Amino acid sequence: MLVTIDVGNSNITIGLFDEDTIKGTFRMTTKIPRTSDEYGIFLTDLLTARKVDSKEIKAVIIASVVPDVMHSLTSGILKYFHVKPIIVGPGIRTGIKLATENPREMGADRIVDAVAAYELYGGPVLVIDFGTATTHDLVLADGSLVAGVTSPGIRISANALWNNAAKLPEIEIRKPESILAKNTVTSMQAGLIYGCIGQTEYIIRRMKEEAGLKEMKVVATGGLGKIISKETDAIDVYDSDLTLKGLKLIYEKQGR
Repeated sequence: MLVTIDVGNSNITIGLFDEDTIKGTFRMTTKIPRTSDEYGIFLTDLLTARKVDSKEIKAVIIASVVPDVMHSLTSGILKYFHVKPIIVGPGIRTGIKLATENPREMGADRIVDAVAAYELYGGPVLVIDFGTATTHDLVLADGSLVAGVTSPGIRISANALWNNAAKLPEIEIRKPESILAKNTVTSMQAGLIYGCIGQTEYIIRRMKEEAGLKEMKVVATGGLGKIISKETDAIDVYDSDLTLKGLKLIYEKQGR
């Protein structure tokens, strides 16, 4: 079995693959400091809950945008699974070409999403990840990742509201019944959700125009992407497991 791990700024998302089937997905908080033993025990317990013996794990691949956790995480995997994890980074085969001005600036998560969107849905494709930051990355028909847009994620915008305006409360992020809000909570929800929808539609339209690509698949992922994708025709596909699938595809390209 293959374990895929996406280390994001907010969460660590883990996927368990049995050949082409996702047997389970799990999340843990990134910001809590953990030792190698804590990571190893946590992962072992997750597998046990799925009735999977740790000896069945033959490979692990990781994409991370949080360097501080990597030593403990990789050490825990080595100690408890006796597998050296593959790390997505410079020199690894991905199947796409980074054609931006400075490819080394591109986050591993964005590369993985681009690989998955291109391989699974074809190119040209615009992949949007509604994570801690909301990212829009354009991959052309030949597999070249040529441009990207980065904006604050919905949760960052929400935190900015209630942390910087004394009278605004912390709220649940969800779509209100109407944009014609009649109280503080629904007015904040309307601003966050409908504001993100409008931003998403504008960025998609503008990227299509400037790239000269009227016909282009738009694929979204990320926790809050499900809410946004339901509210706009500008997004063609929502795939919650896109990053984990991309990690599996990259693992397969390593010839192991």
